[in-house]
Amino acid sequence: MKKGLGRGLNALFDGVAAAGQAREGVENAPVPEDGQSQGIAGGVMNVDIRKVEPNPTQPRQFFDEESLQELAESMKTFGIIQPLLVKDNGGHYIIIAGERRYRAARLAKLEEVPVIVKEYTEMEVLQVALLENIQRQDLTSIEEANCYKRLMDDFFFSADDIAAKLGKNKHAVISSLHLLELAPKAQELAAEGKISTSHAKVLLSVEDPELQGECAKKIAVEGLSVRASEAMVAQMLKAAEKKEAAPTAIADEGRPEPSESATYAYRSAENKLKNMLGSQVHIKPGKKVSKIEIEYYSVSDLDRIMEIFEKLADD
Repeated sequence: MKKGLGRGLNALFDGVAAAGQAREGVENAPVPEDGQSQGIAGGVMNVDIRKVEPNPTQPRQFFDEESLQELAESMKTFGIIQPLLVKDNGGHYIIIAGERRYRAARLAKLEEVPVIVKEYTEMEVLQVALLENIQRQDLTSIEEANCYKRLMDDFFFSADDIAAKLGKNKHAVISSLHLLELAPKAQELAAEGKISTSHAKVLLSVEDPELQGECAKKIAVEGLSVRASEAMVAQMLKAAEKKEAAPTAIADEGRPEPSESATYAYRSAENKLKNMLGSQVHIKPGKKVSKIEIEYYSVSDLDRIMEIFEKLADD
C-alpha cells in the first residue's frame, strides 16, 4: 500500500506565510526569565536557541560554510526573516524545516530564534523535511536523489507519486535516482555541489569506480562544461581500453581497434538512450555480435520502458 502525506504541502505549511507578517513582533517580543517559549501574533514564538535541535533525519548533509557565514552576518543586522518550522519534543524543539537558518543563527551567536510549532507524526516530520528541501531547490544533486530514494524506501512512494506531489517530470525523478549509482568519489563531489546533475549523468558511462572518480575530479578541478566532460570521458575510456588491451595486443593483432570517433559514438549513443529512456544503458560492441543492455529496477519501471518503445513504434 502506498503511503502519502494525506494532505497537500499548503495544508502542512499553513501559518508559515503569516510568519513574515509577524516578523516585527518577533523582533520585539520579550524573552521570559524562565527561558520558556513566548507566543506572539501569527503563531510564531521566540525560543531559546539552546532548546532547538537539528533533525537527525535531515536530508541535507552539505552546508556551504561561506554561504552560512554570509547569512549569519545578515542575521546580525536584520535577524531571522523566516521562522523555523519545528516539532515540540517535550520542552525541546526538533527542526522540520530551517536547519540552514539555525546553523547561521548559531554562527551569529543569536540567543533566540523564531519558530512555528507543528504537531506532526514522526512519519510526517520526515516526509515534510524531504519534500520541503526538494521544493526549495537548493539541494545538491545527490541529496535530491537521496530524498527521492527515502520517499520510495520509507514511504512506498512511486516515481509517479513523487512527480505528482512536486510537479516534476517522472523521468527526471528516475534519472536523478541513477546518480546514486555513481562511485563514492564522484558522489562526494556531487554532494559538495562541485559537479552538476548533468555532469554526473556523463560519468555514469564510466563503469570502473576508480576511473570514474578520476574523471569526476578532473571535471571539478578544471571546471569542465558538460560537452567538454563528454569529450574528456571518451578520451579517458579510450586510454583505459588501450592500456587494458596492451598485454594481448599480439594475440589480437589481426583485430581492428575501434577508432576514437567510434568510441565516442558509442558513448554518445549511450547517453542519448539514457536520456530518452530514463534508465542506465550500456552499448557493448563485439567482434561478431554487439549488445545493448538496458537496466530496469522494478516491474513498473520495465512497463514504463516498454511504453516508450511502444510509443516509438506507433510513431
